[in-house]
Amino acid sequence: MINADPNELQKFSDLAHRWWDPKSEFKPLHDINPLRLDWIDANAGLAGKKVLDVGCGGGLLSEGMAERGAQVTGIDLSEKALGVARLHLLESGRSVDYRHISAESLAAEMPGSFDVVTCLEMLEHVPDPASTVAACAKLVKPGGQVFLSTLNRNPKSYLLAVIGAEYLLQMLPKGTHDYAKFIKPSELARHCKAADLEVAEIIGMTYNPFTQRYSLGRDTSVNYLLRTVRNA
Repeated sequence: MINADPNELQKFSDLAHRWWDPKSEFKPLHDINPLRLDWIDANAGLAGKKVLDVGCGGGLLSEGMAERGAQVTGIDLSEKALGVARLHLLESGRSVDYRHISAESLAAEMPGSFDVVTCLEMLEHVPDPASTVAACAKLVKPGGQVFLSTLNRNPKSYLLAVIGAEYLLQMLPKGTHDYAKFIKPSELARHCKAADLEVAEIIGMTYNPFTQRYSLGRDTSVNYLLRTVRNA
């Protein structure tokens, strides 16, 4: 069985045509993309690296990494999102290899093929996040890095990421997130350890509603990112 929720795929497919509109439902992704891109590049040195973007959607991060000189493959299970991603390459002139395939299937096909694997804002949308983490670990070379991000599960994250972002500030469409699928850092670290990934860094991402800016820091109570290294 494919590790995907049909309802989640449909939800993002329905919005796919708006992926590259910075004023659309994807505005938060546009806002955080420079932050996460700089963080990945600072730690991985993207230029010249072979990189896989798992759950690439419309290609925001994939294109950003390609612009930094990486050889990027982007995978997703939404045909509509991939169609938008491929179309945008005609505008940007960048080069990304987009494929309609799951991380698990690609891991069976191309184990240990990538210097860097990214899987951002996706784990909270799949039925079995541990399976996705294990696939990412299998896809990266020994000594390579896997970058992950998701939402913490606690009352504060429910208040800010669901009630605040979806209902009060209306930054995201209602129903974007299912609180029950949020993942505590300890749980994600456990998935990583089981997949032979060593956690090298955990960093939080916060949003200031007054300045309308995101920043990286020590607060991991809502959004957080994990940098891991595959054991040799």
